[in-house]
Amino acid sequence: MDLIAQRSELIEVAKGVRPADLYIKGGTVINVYSGEFLKQNIAVYKDCIAYIGTSEAAIGEQTKVINAEGKYLSPGFIEAHAHPWVFYNPVSVTGKVLPLGTTSTVNDNLFFYLHMGAKGFKEMVSDLKPLPGNFFWLTRLVSQADYPGEREWYNHKDIRELLELDDVVGSAEVTRWPLLYNGDPFLLDTMDFIKKLGKVSDGHTAGCSYEKLNAVVASGVTACHEAITAKEAFDRLRLGMWTTLRNSSLRPDLQEIVKLITEGNVSTSRVIMTTDGPHPSFIEKEGYVDGLVRQAVELGVPVMTAIQMVTINAATYLRLDDYIGGLAPGRKADILVLPDLVDFRPDIVIASGKIAAENGKLTASLPEIDWNRYMVRKPFAFPKSVLENMNLYRYPHPSEGEPVPVVYFKSNVITQRKDTDLPSVNGYANLAGHDGLLQAALIDRNGEWVAKGILERFAVNLDGMASTYNTTTELLVVGRNPEAMAKAASRVHDMGGGIAIVDGDKVVLEIPLPVTGMMTPDPSFDSALDYHEQLLSALQERGFPFHDILYTLLFLTCDFLPGLRLVPYGLYEVRANEILLNSTPLTTLSYQMEKR
Repeated sequence: MDLIAQRSELIEVAKGVRPADLYIKGGTVINVYSGEFLKQNIAVYKDCIAYIGTSEAAIGEQTKVINAEGKYLSPGFIEAHAHPWVFYNPVSVTGKVLPLGTTSTVNDNLFFYLHMGAKGFKEMVSDLKPLPGNFFWLTRLVSQADYPGEREWYNHKDIRELLELDDVVGSAEVTRWPLLYNGDPFLLDTMDFIKKLGKVSDGHTAGCSYEKLNAVVASGVTACHEAITAKEAFDRLRLGMWTTLRNSSLRPDLQEIVKLITEGNVSTSRVIMTTDGPHPSFIEKEGYVDGLVRQAVELGVPVMTAIQMVTINAATYLRLDDYIGGLAPGRKADILVLPDLVDFRPDIVIASGKIAAENGKLTASLPEIDWNRYMVRKPFAFPKSVLENMNLYRYPHPSEGEPVPVVYFKSNVITQRKDTDLPSVNGYANLAGHDGLLQAALIDRNGEWVAKGILERFAVNLDGMASTYNTTTELLVVGRNPEAMAKAASRVHDMGGGIAIVDGDKVVLEIPLPVTGMMTPDPSFDSALDYHEQLLSALQERGFPFHDILYTLLFLTCDFLPGLRLVPYGLYEVRANEILLNSTPLTTLSYQMEKR
């Protein structure tokens, strides 16, 4: 990490022979190193802290003095596991969470790399450097769903180049952890490379038993945020993993897993916290890292411990504790002025020595980004006319007698196979008379294949919906009416990515997401918030029974969670590791349409 202030200059400010740029006076320093609350002042020079103590020698004629009497001075909060693509984008989410006290985020590059490749991603990282605060990255080693050509895209050369970037602090979670368990040669070789770089390997071990967890830890994984019980958190901590307690829109689990601390009496030096990419409405209501601290304290975690978990613990895990995570000379001046130790909402946020937010409002400027210039994938590589074929959306069922494997939603993201007897009409399953069943088609944006399934308990009264917001970013089309599905798909094609809902022949909702098919380019967080609330309301009105539609869409097309999934290779049963219905070449369907 590059610092602007020279060491020699900081020494002079510490001695009182050079004036500070900023001096915070009269506050109580939250010393996360010693675990003490100390009445001290802080002198800041350029982007660094130069002095902490009671002397006022560093105050000069031009020094800006902040009176923090009666207030608390905290290190800036760190989100060590962020997903900056949940409708919002890196710029808009930074503008929202920085005033809440999060001065450092560590971000998953999944969809950026999928659509930009190594060259475009590196250009974007460079252009995002003016963002206020510290914006770090973790780079994916594999995607969240296997697809034809994945190994060529995630190749040794490109992945290693990204891992060597200064702004990349390590590798992102391998959601398909059985690859690690089974000793995938590419992943193990890359893990060794990461270790030699001295960087971290974030992990994802949802559903992994203690016995299997041993093998995953042996593969080189550094941390995991997927514990949903205190016991699972204990398992990870005892096996040497940095254990990340999560409270997110999809998994608001902190009340349970915090028992690791409140009842477990464990050392918390290797425990951190994350919001794990919450949807926009969650951030608006619950906050971001400030909300983690707030809730942890409400649940009985000591204030100092809660703050340490999102400051010095996170910085130490990231191997950045010489620069961020605490208030000390030579560290970056990322400082929060907190009015109390209850709400943890800062009056003032100082990032890299400059006031970046006051009273919950951003005062720092945000860079203007042209997202299109990084993209190497076309939004769609086939003409919109392909989407007019109604058979594109129908599930093949040549004859009655054999039940159809239906994707039944048990929760937002967990599904199970439910074999269902359905009539066959003209070689396709007939859903008439089966309320709650919907057709689903995942259409390759390059125009090469389509995978099909039937969903139950996704929605009831949904004529047609199309979405590129899913873990593959291909075109996912769902509904009970092929004509409405085709119209929704065509509208998303027009937008170059996004979500559309159709009732009958009327488009009732459209959400343009041209940035990788996942994000709005709007720099305002409020746009992402408004889009999310419109989508959730529209789907719940049509029978969606759960609380987090974005993660339902995201994970329907992954290949690592239990149940049936719609993936590029077809309808996939995860635990059986079996394709129940292979994807079909899209050209075949197009040819059939042309013949008619």
